[in-house]
Amino acid sequence: MNRWDTEFGAEGGLFRRLRDACAAEWEAYTWHPFVRALSDGTLPLAAFRRYLVQDYLFLLHFARAEALAVVKAESVEAMREKAAAIGAILDETRMHLAYCAEWGLPEAEVRASPESAETVSYTRYVMDRGLAGDILDLEVALAPCTVGYGEVALRVQADGRRTVRGNPYESWIAAYAGEDYQRLAGGAAARIDALGRSHGGDARFALLAPVFAEAARLEARFWQQGLDAAA
Repeated sequence: MNRWDTEFGAEGGLFRRLRDACAAEWEAYTWHPFVRALSDGTLPLAAFRRYLVQDYLFLLHFARAEALAVVKAESVEAMREKAAAIGAILDETRMHLAYCAEWGLPEAEVRASPESAETVSYTRYVMDRGLAGDILDLEVALAPCTVGYGEVALRVQADGRRTVRGNPYESWIAAYAGEDYQRLAGGAAARIDALGRSHGGDARFALLAPVFAEAARLEARFWQQGLDAAA
């Protein structure tokens, strides 16, 4: 068994059950050709630049989703945690813009870029699930992003074809493989498990699983838009 199969969430917990229920979609997302090309350093620059721009726009909506999570939160403690997350994401947008600049993407250009169809469909899907349901519905829609990137980094690190020296994307890989992000991903999976226990996850599994699977599919399409831009 691979490390990433057991790294996030508890055995028998809701997160792993959701992940296992959409194994094909999860594999297509976490080991997408875009990810494999990041790993071996062959990803075309145009693909990565497209991804960076749309990821910035995605982050803005991710902050909005966390704001909705404050409204939907089950406790004062959860409200505080989500409020802090909003600030952290908005801080990340500033760092993201600086990172974009290093790749020849000036801030004005990034901020003026239109959202792609893939960005619109993914972000609005997450918000729709949150508006229509409770905090568990929202967190299940968000988890493939937060936890999935943690798994992507672990898979890249274990990739026998990985290129480290001279890989232009090594800084991106290192950020998600780092201790801080891995802790964040683990915490998100643990939160899904906890909400599953407190919010009837077992009884609602048949409704939650398609949401998780669709978010994984939308993540794969988010990668794909980068490859399409370089085609």
